[in-house]
Amino acid sequence: MHVELITSEGSAYSGNAVSVSIPTGMGEITVLNHHLPLLSTVEPGTVIIRTGKQELFFAVARGVVQVGSGSLRILSDIADRADTLEEKAIELAKTRAEELRSSRRRDTEEFVEAQAILEREIARLTSVRRLRSRGRHSS
Repeated sequence: MHVELITSEGSAYSGNAVSVSIPTGMGEITVLNHHLPLLSTVEPGTVIIRTGKQELFFAVARGVVQVGSGSLRILSDIADRADTLEEKAIELAKTRAEELRSSRRRDTEEFVEAQAILEREIARLTSVRRLRSRGRHSS
């Protein structure tokens, strides 16, 4: 099936895949070729694209997924390749986001923004750790 992973900055991945695992509002789902049509939300977490030769791990934030006849399209706020992320830098950014969220509890708009930053950093950290747990440092 043809897969597109798109952010506001452009295409993070475009190509064929055997299967794709996606964090959705219904839990993690895996889409194979000839999957029934589907439209769902994407939750912060890890998208795993399996091409048959390799597994590609992407940290994603909120978005949507559309499965059609022979195609899958994911639109997400972010789509960072896990093998390009640095765990220590992410942990530091996550700590800063937690502090910002705690200090902005009275300002709803700033609190929501800090929460979104925190969700992105947690998704990045989760993706890096999932990649590492598979024993793969680059794919």
